[in-house]
Amino acid sequence: MESLDLRVLNEALAWKRAGHHVELVTVVQTWGSAPRPPGALLAVRDDGMVSGSVSGGCIEDDLIARAKAAMALGASGTAPQHPSLVVYGVDKEEAARFGLPCGGTLRLVLEPLRDPAWLEQLLARTAEHRLVARTLDLASGTVTLRDAMRGEGLQFDGHVLTTIFGPQWRLLLIGAGQLSQAVAQMANVLDFE
Repeated sequence: MESLDLRVLNEALAWKRAGHHVELVTVVQTWGSAPRPPGALLAVRDDGMVSGSVSGGCIEDDLIARAKAAMALGASGTAPQHPSLVVYGVDKEEAARFGLPCGGTLRLVLEPLRDPAWLEQLLARTAEHRLVARTLDLASGTVTLRDAMRGEGLQFDGHVLTTIFGPQWRLLLIGAGQLSQAVAQMANVLDFE
């Protein structure tokens, strides 16, 4: 079993390899009550298929519509294919309209998946149990990867987004009984090594 974020990235890569246009959506900041933490991922395919979640379902329909429109414009060559910042819940009425709990606010980065080479490298490194920092420059759409250190977390300054992938913590289980097997499955989903 793999972590939820890596599952989203694997599905996005498979969709891209199959010839689909794909948008990645990353939670970069939350205020108030938020169902998904910063770093949570959603992948949207050009036909509206999704993988992952950024709000527990509150805003996904609107995001799918936005992503499909951006992909259509990008495919026709009439719009630049650079990442963009989207904010939901900036006021009480919008928070209520999208069903954001407790008037929460979400800042998200929408990113067209142009060249999947970085994604292949990231998935290969995390498969080797390496911790990887992915940096996205919003102005150019350029992605760079580097080895990360334990304890590093998501960073976003409005122009550059750095997210961390791979096992954040190591869990040592003694014994191979049924309980250990169940705990190991849960640990993998929660990004333990």
